[in-house]
Amino acid sequence: MSRCPRATSSATADRPRPEVRLNSMFLSKPCSLALPPDSPLRAEDPHYEGIKRFMLTLLLFYSKQSKSIRGANAVYHRITSHVDKPDIYEVFQLEKTFKTTFSLLVLHMWLVLRRLKEEGKDGVKFGQYIYETYNHDVELRVSKAGVNLLLTKWMKELEKIFYGNIVKYDTAISPEARQDDLVNVIWRNVYADEGSETMDAAATPAVQALARYTRREATCLSLTDKDAMFSGNFKFTTVLPHVPSPSKQRR
Repeated sequence: MSRCPRATSSATADRPRPEVRLNSMFLSKPCSLALPPDSPLRAEDPHYEGIKRFMLTLLLFYSKQSKSIRGANAVYHRITSHVDKPDIYEVFQLEKTFKTTFSLLVLHMWLVLRRLKEEGKDGVKFGQYIYETYNHDVELRVSKAGVNLLLTKWMKELEKIFYGNIVKYDTAISPEARQDDLVNVIWRNVYADEGSETMDAAATPAVQALARYTRREATCLSLTDKDAMFSGNFKFTTVLPHVPSPSKQRR
């Protein structure tokens, strides 16, 4: 199984910004998104010995449910750390608003839940833990956006949008779907204003790029092993192409 280029945690603030060529992005061969064993980005359970381990065992820290909850938190952190980065908005030409962030959260939740379904009942159950974490996070985001009144009504509406989008993405990527179905769904779910049916010609390259990214990422996740998915030890594809720092270019 091929693995994508190694992910690093080094800062990129002072590196030159790469040129974004939307029409040539996300065309490379899909590969596993699993982090290598020596990656500094890996999430690992703490290893305790002696009395501390004994006490944590009594407190069910090592129970299957506790491990699943920690794994779900790690997976959801992978989603939010990716969706909250400015790069994804820059590349796909999106203004960062509550709507666009929520739309990208739902898209990446769908990608992960779709992959977990491939693991059968265990994957579906683990996905429920991730959904509970997502639901709590969205509630905090809604409150942070200033919607404190009618919060329950907002959450019910967002839940309806979530499940509606999940069904649309499943349909758009099914074997029976047409090539443009995913592009059209992403336009409506992520880019379009309410009531807008016709795709904006200026936005078309970005919408098509996000559709290619989504399709490739779905395949990459299918190539990512179960252990990586259940522990959160994977990393979504970096959307901005890597540009070596000036010091490395001079060598």
